[in-house]
Amino acid sequence: MINKTASNIPLAERMRPQSLDDFVGQKEIMGEGKLLQSVLESGTLPSLILWGPPGTGKTTLAKILARATTADFVYFSAVLSGVKEVRKIVTQAEKRREKEQRGTIFFIDEIHRFNKSQQDAFLPHVESGLFTLIGATTENPSFMVIAPLLSRCKVLVLHPFCKEELANIFKKALKDDENGLGTYDFSFTDESLELLSSYADGDARKGLNTLDIAATLLLHRNKSAIEKPENLITVADIQEAAQQSTLRYDKDGDEHYNTISALHKSLRDSDPDGSLYWLYRMLESGEDPLYICRRLIRFASEDVGLADPQALTHTISCRDAYHTLGLPEGKLALAQAVVYLATAPKSNAIYSAERNVLQCIRKSGTLAVPMHLRNAPTKLMKELDYGKGYKYAHDTDEALVAQDHLPGAIKEQHFYSPTNRGYESRIKDRLQKWRIILQQRQKHAKKN
Repeated sequence: MINKTASNIPLAERMRPQSLDDFVGQKEIMGEGKLLQSVLESGTLPSLILWGPPGTGKTTLAKILARATTADFVYFSAVLSGVKEVRKIVTQAEKRREKEQRGTIFFIDEIHRFNKSQQDAFLPHVESGLFTLIGATTENPSFMVIAPLLSRCKVLVLHPFCKEELANIFKKALKDDENGLGTYDFSFTDESLELLSSYADGDARKGLNTLDIAATLLLHRNKSAIEKPENLITVADIQEAAQQSTLRYDKDGDEHYNTISALHKSLRDSDPDGSLYWLYRMLESGEDPLYICRRLIRFASEDVGLADPQALTHTISCRDAYHTLGLPEGKLALAQAVVYLATAPKSNAIYSAERNVLQCIRKSGTLAVPMHLRNAPTKLMKELDYGKGYKYAHDTDEALVAQDHLPGAIKEQHFYSPTNRGYESRIKDRLQKWRIILQQRQKHAKKN
């Protein structure tokens, strides 16, 4: 934008690294002894899936890898193209291999946009080595790339840039005379560089685009300045260029599931501060509050249970409060529910009981209902001993009866084991007391 020799090319594109030496970050896969260096030294490039958030260098890395080989680089967008275009690329790759003895690196941006049948079309050509596939995706390839294709590719995970890495990228853009903004002698304040690095939120492209706009605004202001033009990019310049920072989030992808997992685990670990942080991260990212309400209701039964019976009531009230208030007022109801759950005593005894019961049912099959527990509304059913021997609890002391309530094959099973936490400790004491009473009555009955 600023560079007169490249007026239509965004700063982020102009500053794209041309070699691994220029590439910043991604230390887990870059550098001496790391995977990419070993791959380039071997001269053989395997098919790759580059997985990471926007602006972490997936396309840049693919182009650098392609330049390190003799293969022809073909860029392909899964958003704009389909299988028809893939067939053309396959035909061209076959001709290139036959006539020029050159390979093809087939780079597919946003490969997760292709459905299963479209991804199937790549398989025979990756298998035969007709082209080396490099797929870029922001979505978890475990779910978005078909297993046969995934097994033929090496997955490289790219992480968001840290603030220090972003600051180095932005300072380099400001000093670069050829591709950056060096000809204008701009500089940052410490505060504006820190703010720009924060706004970028791990995304180098986003930060460079914001810097590009801030520099344009400053240049325009300098043209109309009466006094000596200012070359300092300030916090105000960054704020004006950024307008509103948006958090990295996807309602159906990894960030969605990672963040709700963080909220759930913070609640389970009884940390109200962590719980509030992840709640508001989701809300500020545009998550549906009703989805969060549903997860809180689930948590009330799964991780609090009868340690605090009011937890379920409280979370349902939270949902109703949000329905009444909407946004932004309804956020406080969610915050209140989150703090309540985080500070409540915890028990997963109900959750474990569910698992134990289901495991028993699946193992034992359809066991017959004991005769004494069956209803007998007709004469025939009474003649068949339906309901025979049933003891009515309310006719006994403390409404306790010594009779089996499970099929004979599993009558000794116990599914629910209350903890010693919260209200559930009272339930545990009560059940132990009842079992003692029933055992004493059974002994007494045997003697008589």
